[in-house]
This record gives sequence, structure tokens and C-alpha cells, in this order.
Amino acid sequence: MKKVLVVATSRATRGGITSIIRDYESTFIWSKWHCFWIETHIDRSLFKKACYFIKSLFLFAVKVRRYDLIHVHLSEPVSAIRKTIFVLVAKILQKKVILHLHAFSPITTFKDNRFLYSWLFSKADSIVLVSEQWRVWLNDYIPGFDHKVTVIYNPSKLVVNNNSIPKKNIILYAGTLNKRKGYSDLLKAFSLISKEHPTWKLSFAGNGEIDKATSLAKTLDVLDRVIFHGWIDGQRKSDAFLEATIFCLPSYAEGFPLAVLDAMAYGLPIITTPVGGILDILEHEKNSMIFTPGDVETLAVLLDQLITNEELRSSLSNESRKLNETIFSSHTIASQVDSLYCLLLN
Repeated sequence: MKKVLVVATSRATRGGITSIIRDYESTFIWSKWHCFWIETHIDRSLFKKACYFIKSLFLFAVKVRRYDLIHVHLSEPVSAIRKTIFVLVAKILQKKVILHLHAFSPITTFKDNRFLYSWLFSKADSIVLVSEQWRVWLNDYIPGFDHKVTVIYNPSKLVVNNNSIPKKNIILYAGTLNKRKGYSDLLKAFSLISKEHPTWKLSFAGNGEIDKATSLAKTLDVLDRVIFHGWIDGQRKSDAFLEATIFCLPSYAEGFPLAVLDAMAYGLPIITTPVGGILDILEHEKNSMIFTPGDVETLAVLLDQLITNEELRSSLSNESRKLNETIFSSHTIASQVDSLYCLLLN
């Protein structure tokens, strides 16, 4: 009976890695491989973070000898540094190790940290990347590890349409409100077309620079047309996606954004940028609308197109559903992870 120990951030932490592992928990691989989740990090004070990390090290020390494969999820350098001790102990005990990288930018990840990631990758038996673009970036910054790489996309849950929640004239943004995600570009683009579409609103689901975003919306004279939900999860998040008609993520850097996968799950037509692994799958005017990050004028044009063209919205919505049910389905992704486990553990 082979067993897998999963090392990642806390299930109480907001963010993509937690969502991905929770999705793994809901599939057959969790029971088949008798997985156990070691939670290494939590969004609390520095003291509580340190205590939580020490607790995770103790639990890992107790558990690791009884497991055959250690599946380590990591992202930016701080996350990678935390994981070094888990990787080192695992290799001393001759355990198989998977490093699963969820970073959003090769510059912030690799540029000044080549030695750190090179050491980690040298210890790994397999490296999982979330897109083919990340394979290219890894070869550019830290060559020599391509033979260890497997590309596995992030999973997207299948959502059954709830017709009890009617669609509204809402453009939804989901994610942290920060400069990298480009929320201000969406506000600016919407302000350029808002007078032509007086019944439409913007909906922001996410924490971050809400005060700054509110101030910008007021300056652009669209504050009365903007909803700031803050961080939402569960039914509130589901309702926000169900009532939206268009999804937009004008990001400057991503791995493969989970918010886009959520939009696919809810069958929303997507406007986004060609960052990270987006262009592995998405194609302009076929299954999404793509524009260059920071190009506010083009974004305004695309928003206007989708607002006024119901047939185009319907076509893109159908394509989103197809992607959700095939390439990004939880079962498809779980099967790929299962194959990798089988390969490493014979």
C-alpha cells in the first residue's frame, strides 16, 4: 500500500494552492494513495506563522517515515525556502519527491534565486509545472531539468447551472486587488464605455487595495456602478459567478489563474491577457477575448463587444463549458496526477 504525503500551505489560507489541494481531496487519488496534508503556512501574525511552521515540521517528522512519496507544493522564494527542510529530510530518508511549482512570474521566482530553485529541482524526482509556458521559462532561467518536468494544469470544478439566480448586467473580476492583477485597468476601461451602457456594473470579488480602488472609481465617476465584495467564498462566491454575465481578469503576470478556471466552470465568456499559461489553451475570439496587459483602450472595446453582442457571449460561454468539462476537469487532472504517482512508485 503506497502512501503520499502532501506538503503545502494551510487549508485555512486564502489562495490558489489551497483550492487546488482541496480539489485533489475530492477526487479518487486522495483515498487511493492514502494522502495526508501537512499544512506549513497560515495567514496570521509573524509569531503565529512561526508557531504553525514549527508544528508542521514536528508533524512531518512523525509522519514522513510511513509515506513513500512527498508531494511538495511551492510558489515564490519565501515559499520555496520554507520547503527546503522538508525536501532535505525526505531525500535523507530516500523518499520520492515531487516539486509542484505554482509561481506567477519567472522574474520574481527565478531571477535572483537560481541557486535556491536549482538545489530544490536537483533533489526532486519530478517537477510539476502548471503550463507549457512555465516549461519554457524554466529552461530559460534554470536549464538542465526538462527531463524531470511534467505539465499538469490546475483543475476546475464542474458547476451545475442554478437557474434560480438570474443573470445580471455584471462584469465580474475575481482575485486580489493589486497592481499585478490589473484591476485599475478594468476600472479605467469601464469608465470609457459606462455612459453607453448605463445598466451595466462592475463586480470585484477579492481583498487587497479596496480603498485605493474605491478612490479611483470615484475619480472616474463610476463608483455608483461598482460593487466591492471583498474576499468571498462558498455560496457568496458561487452567487457572484452565477449572476455575472462577463468575466474579466486584466492581469500582468500569472501561472495559470484559478479565477479564469472558475469562470470556465460557471460558463462565463472570458476577457483576459496572454500571461502565464493562458495561451496554452485560450485563443482570441475562439474561446476567449485576449488583449495586451495595460491596453485600456482595447479592453474597453472588448467589453463593449461582449456587452452588445449576445451571440458572441453565448459562443464564448459554450467554449468555456467545453474546456471545464474536458482539459481542466477534476477527473482529467486527477488521472494525470495518478499516472505520475504510479510512474514514480512503480
